[in-house]
Amino acid sequence: MSDGLSTEFFARSVHEVAPELIGATLLVDGVGGPIVEVEAYDREDPASHGFRGPTARNASMFGSPGHAYVYRSYGVHWCLNLVCADEGVAEAVLVRALEPTHGLKRMEERRRTGNPRLLCSGPGRLCEALGVTHEQDGLPLDRAPFDLRPRASQVEVARAPRIGITRAAELPWRYALAGSRFVSRALPRA
Repeated sequence: MSDGLSTEFFARSVHEVAPELIGATLLVDGVGGPIVEVEAYDREDPASHGFRGPTARNASMFGSPGHAYVYRSYGVHWCLNLVCADEGVAEAVLVRALEPTHGLKRMEERRRTGNPRLLCSGPGRLCEALGVTHEQDGLPLDRAPFDLRPRASQVEVARAPRIGITRAAELPWRYALAGSRFVSRALPRA
């Protein structure tokens, strides 16, 4: 799709791509909304799945930019990452939360809740609401089932340390839409 985010958009450092994804719209089979929270993981990052090299589990992270890397966290929840940088370089953006705006009924059925705040706030909830599983691992982001559009206007992007990890947790590589009630965890006050 010509007006979606292209492979070239993702063929840059994860640190350039991640903040620019805040406010972009992510739909999977027509379900989703604007991204409000992401985390960046680069090749030098000990918290990254690609830090120790390629494996069967993380192969998509080493693939070409503009593809999905989907993995199961702690054997329970699926997590969606957007692959960045050059092929062979393990860099990806974890999509942590979005504001649910498209396909609300399907999200509510999948998540078994009508509370919009609980539909997509957290990577596991987000994947469940959007129907993302290992089936989407390695798929290109510029065609179905994905529809990923750039943000329509400028937004205020806040930065904070990443959450839910033990290594390199102090790095301020978590990006969020300032003031959003849909983030997975409130940002620290400045």
